[in-house]
Amino acid sequence: MQAPVAAEDDEKVFAKKPRHCEAEMPLADANNESSFFPVEEIVQYPLPGYVVPSSITFSPDDRLISYLFSPDGTLYRKVFAFDIASRRQDLVFSPPDGGGLDESNLSEEEKLRRERSRERGLGVTRYEWKARSLSGKHTIMVPLPAGIYLQEICDTEPELKLPCCSSSPIIDPHLSPDGSMLAYVREDELHVLSLLDGQPKQLTFGAKENGMTHGLAEYIAQEEMERKNGFWWSPDSKYIAFAEVDSSEIPLFRIMHEGKKSVGSDAQEDHAYPFAGASNVKVRLGVVAASGGEVTWMDLICGVQDEAGGAEEYLARVNWMPDNSLVSQVLNRSHTKLKILKFDIQTGKKIVLFVEEQGTWINLHDCLTPLDKGVNSLSGGFIWASEKTGFRHLYLHDKNGVCLGAITQGNWMVEQIAGVNENAGLLFFTGTMDGPLESNLYCTSLFPDWNHPLQLPRRLTHGSGRHAVILDHQMQRFVDVYDSLNSPPRVILCSLHDGSIITPLYEQPLSIPRFRKLQLLSPEIVQISAKDGTVLYGTLYKPDASKFGPPPYKTLINVYGGPSVQLVVDSWINTVDMRAQYLRNKGILVWKITEGLQDEV
Repeated sequence: MQAPVAAEDDEKVFAKKPRHCEAEMPLADANNESSFFPVEEIVQYPLPGYVVPSSITFSPDDRLISYLFSPDGTLYRKVFAFDIASRRQDLVFSPPDGGGLDESNLSEEEKLRRERSRERGLGVTRYEWKARSLSGKHTIMVPLPAGIYLQEICDTEPELKLPCCSSSPIIDPHLSPDGSMLAYVREDELHVLSLLDGQPKQLTFGAKENGMTHGLAEYIAQEEMERKNGFWWSPDSKYIAFAEVDSSEIPLFRIMHEGKKSVGSDAQEDHAYPFAGASNVKVRLGVVAASGGEVTWMDLICGVQDEAGGAEEYLARVNWMPDNSLVSQVLNRSHTKLKILKFDIQTGKKIVLFVEEQGTWINLHDCLTPLDKGVNSLSGGFIWASEKTGFRHLYLHDKNGVCLGAITQGNWMVEQIAGVNENAGLLFFTGTMDGPLESNLYCTSLFPDWNHPLQLPRRLTHGSGRHAVILDHQMQRFVDVYDSLNSPPRVILCSLHDGSIITPLYEQPLSIPRFRKLQLLSPEIVQISAKDGTVLYGTLYKPDASKFGPPPYKTLINVYGGPSVQLVVDSWINTVDMRAQYLRNKGILVWKITEGLQDEV
């Protein structure tokens, strides 16, 4: 008769415990032994394991790999370059006199742009390679609060090409594709600087006095649509397309700095903020010659209701095509209808290439890729990504917008196009074919034979987790930045032919001092099924049972049900979610869940 007794004991052990029983659910601050995890760790950056190279690019001749890095483990970054042949790493650019970007020397516009891009870096935050000149010298452009610097990749001093100050900052500078000019926004107008004679030229006029900007992305584009740019160079460097943003009819919203001792303008901010349900800014698309002259306005005004009820609300994307025509993506206010429009830049006239519609929500992307090598009859066409099957996949379109067929298919999602080799007929992209929590690099045929079933893409990256890749210009190699729940980011150089490792570029051990000090544990990936059978993924941060006893625990649910953002991934970023780790260390169970991943919608 011992078995029934054992069964009764088991029922007592596993019975659901009452939530009011605080003796078995410790208070968050009841354990003094957990005080080694200071609350300040939640807001301390960089995160453990994230002092890694960023903004990685290949030089125009693919001999060098450049990147931003902070050798002392802070947010203050400099430009370094790795010579592939010699395997040598050199410091290329450090802000002169120890200066560089910090929060004290920024204009208000630059501070707002940093907030919208979630940029925390200091020192050098971005740079661009200049196209190779006849001299063959490697040169980069570095924007700093003091002005625009040009730095040759040799032991020369940097040249301050265009000085500026916080009262008249240079915003969003970009080199022309041929490397002869620099375009930028200053005092709300679009300018160019000739790098040959050093002469600046203003291209647009009349913005500030009319409550407008020329060449800057509006707040909604930056914050909600991942469009940071407000102007775009043509491939031949002869023209610049730009956005004119009219916020004159948007009422100002005042934000008071109640914690400041100062008064007046230093204690407040006024912003033309478009509230939900109210009017948005008006956006026009113009084209101007880089040499100056009259602006040609495209037949498009976003933010103004048309006869059809205002289907052109947001200018979401702008792309130049090989024939110097302009393609824009225009979204309606409810994010359910996306028009792809093509403009003649000489007349401004438009045609509708095609329209995408979804009953719920359209996810914007940057997958529109023109085909310009002239290798076959499809030259002038483009690659497009659509979720019309329920999963984002790639499609081939001709120059008139007609869809010719699918390039990829399946119950998984394409994330980004990494590169296109038209001559070899190959397309490289990142996607989730091996699981919705991972991201890998794949290769597939650019011009498939639609008379036969599509071939499965070939995977080029190795190991579980998330892979972010940068391809060289000659389509021979790629840099792989990868991480997982159990491994901090690493950087390796690989062959684009078979994915084999050529050389490690940056590795870090798991014995990261801050990581070991805080005793961070990787969360557990879990799955649950929704009522309709949809699989939902979550991460669990479980308290240490040896300190806090057996469950149940106080529980915090971190949920995001919006579009595009996937919280639950096999990535180190979840392991160093310091808020979740802090709460776990206080005896609180944290359950992070993403409602309806894009892969499962």
